[in-house]
Amino acid sequence: MKKVIYAVVAVLLVVSCNKKEEVKISETPVDYAKFGDSISPADAISKEALLTKYLSLKTADTLEVKVASTIVDVCQKKGCWMNLDLGSGKTALVRFKDYGFFVPKNAAKSEVIIHGKAFVEVTPISDLKEYAKDAGKSKAAIDSIIAPETNYSFLADGVLIKK
Repeated sequence: MKKVIYAVVAVLLVVSCNKKEEVKISETPVDYAKFGDSISPADAISKEALLTKYLSLKTADTLEVKVASTIVDVCQKKGCWMNLDLGSGKTALVRFKDYGFFVPKNAAKSEVIIHGKAFVEVTPISDLKEYAKDAGKSKAAIDSIIAPETNYSFLADGVLIKK
């Protein structure tokens, strides 16, 4: 009987020594403030990947995408638009689907995940001046806008802002 017990203990020791210990580092859940439709932070592409996709788009092309980035600035009038950092000094103007929700006016520099449609558009002078006014730009800066711009734009249906 002793031999059987020793054999079982020896087998258990060998098996336990050969087992590789798996250590899982639990990710701390990130807390987000939600705006618009419910979205998940999973599977968001990087801002650099979105910029690469923008470079291949033509005016009137659209691309449904979820991206993680940082907010550059927000409309100081209502929070009705924001600029999203794309890296390399580029930004995308983000507006919100059906003007159905806004983001906090103090959300600049916050980490964000947004879902919606990315596209390239030509923004008329009147809109550019209105955006500059909403952003609190000086009269001289607003008056210096004299030509339309081709811009990267995004129509978001859901936004998560890291708390």
